[in-house]
Amino acid sequence: MTRVIHIRARRGWFGFDVRELIDSRDVLWMLVTRDLSALYKQTVLGPLWYVLQPLLMTVVFTVIFGHVARIPTDGIPPFLFYLSGIVFWNYFQGVLNHAATSFSAQSHILTKIYFPRWWIPVSGAVIQLVHFAVHFLLLASFYVYFAARGADVRPTIWMASIPLLLLQTAAAALGAGLLICAATVKYRDLRFALPFLIQLGLYLSPVVYPLSAVPDNRLRLLLSLNPVTSVIEAARRGITGQGAADAVLMASGLLVTLCLLALGALLFNRAQRTFVDTL
Repeated sequence: MTRVIHIRARRGWFGFDVRELIDSRDVLWMLVTRDLSALYKQTVLGPLWYVLQPLLMTVVFTVIFGHVARIPTDGIPPFLFYLSGIVFWNYFQGVLNHAATSFSAQSHILTKIYFPRWWIPVSGAVIQLVHFAVHFLLLASFYVYFAARGADVRPTIWMASIPLLLLQTAAAALGAGLLICAATVKYRDLRFALPFLIQLGLYLSPVVYPLSAVPDNRLRLLLSLNPVTSVIEAARRGITGQGAADAVLMASGLLVTLCLLALGALLFNRAQRTFVDTL
């Protein structure tokens, strides 16, 4: 007997079909494998860019912020300090950028066939997880190198929280990305503002400076509301034994993350009903 499926736009803000997502989980795998295989096609260095990009960025930060500006790094070797921040920031940035451009980047598919639109931003989190794994192995290699040379770095119990920190990073990036994606349906200017917002977010996160180096308490409180702040500080504390992570910082970061994810999901769910008409 032929199964007939009726596709109708759901009303309200909270329409969410879990069964539909489960039945179409193969779409997620297809999106991930397609994007990964096409990412470095027809490039000279190919997957080597996975390694070169964070390395070159770390070298630049070490020279500019470590040797020229002489920003303190809480006793952590500058190269290791910047690389640990870049690894988590790159994952956040990659997931955010993929989710924020979901509608515009995939418009050629979305206007032709139907499948749950949620898989497009979620596929970005999975794809960037591959990049994160390579970057984290690079970080682990340099950690062993500096530890062997006698640097004062030691893992702590916070190391066990890294999988949860990665999940929080993905949730925060997805929430912010879905929010921007939904807004760009009506306000196209945000597509041009996105690179600037990402660059601004880099300097509002403790990638090139430790939170302890911020002298003003009010500014430190403001930076603590950035969910990436708690992730990077906790990761550094787990990997090197140094970092400003505590229960208050982690709670504020988690609260902002949950709010971002909930608001982004609601707006994305609302926008996906009519976005094809405006693409």
